[in-house]
Amino acid sequence: MLLRSKENKIISYLSLFSSFGTLICCAIPSTLVLLGFGASLASFLGEFPQLIWLSENKELVFGLSFFMLAVSFAGQKYAEKQVCPIDKKEDCQNTKNWSKPLFYVTLVINLIGAFYAFVLPKLM
Repeated sequence: MLLRSKENKIISYLSLFSSFGTLICCAIPSTLVLLGFGASLASFLGEFPQLIWLSENKELVFGLSFFMLAVSFAGQKYAEKQVCPIDKKEDCQNTKNWSKPLFYVTLVINLIGAFYAFVLPKLM
């Protein structure tokens, strides 16, 4: 049971970080350009040209991110049905309590990034 808790925690963190990848790839650059900070974005990408790969492969980045969110959601649903062990009950309950808000924050971040990457360019 403790191993399952660690796996669930790792999956939650991976889904959160993959969602931040979608923000770095699409939402933050679009917002900077929209607000008139295009030169700042260009100098930032000049320093970190590896970030351009994220924008060029946004379908892969978002696909991976939404896949990780689906795995995280399935893991949470599975964990809800499991009984916490008596010796680790408090830790188990804390993990269950913080994993749901973390999942929803991650989902919102991902949806914002998807809006900037796929919907907003078609509106302009």
